[in-house]
Amino acid sequence: MTPHLRIARPVTNLSQSKEMYCLGLGLKEIGEFSEHDGFSGVMLGPEDASWHLEFTVCHRHPVEPAATVDDLLVLYYPDKDQWQKTCQQMLNAGFLTINSFNPYWDVAGRTFIDHDGYRIVLQNRAWPPA
Repeated sequence: MTPHLRIARPVTNLSQSKEMYCLGLGLKEIGEFSEHDGFSGVMLGPEDASWHLEFTVCHRHPVEPAATVDDLLVLYYPDKDQWQKTCQQMLNAGFLTINSFNPYWDVAGRTFIDHDGYRIVLQNRAWPPA
């Protein structure tokens, strides 16, 4: 059995993160919780995927996001039209573009950054590579 992957990240504004990632990447809310032991959060993911994102806010002891320049969420879009459409959706959702710290990601992709400094790379390649 393949495990399901959850990527959990603290954010400064839960509703803003939810809106940006749903609009930008077409993710759906698949779960949420409020005031659970001082935390509130939302889970977002593509339908029928083996992964999802969780964004949380700690009400008792706020945690500042601490993304690094090489802390990346990389998504592969082998179809050029879908990749271009998703890149435009990211801009429309409020993500900014940025050059990647590692120039490899800029060869066939675009790097975006959210309001908390988290970076998302959209690669116009297939995975696994041929």
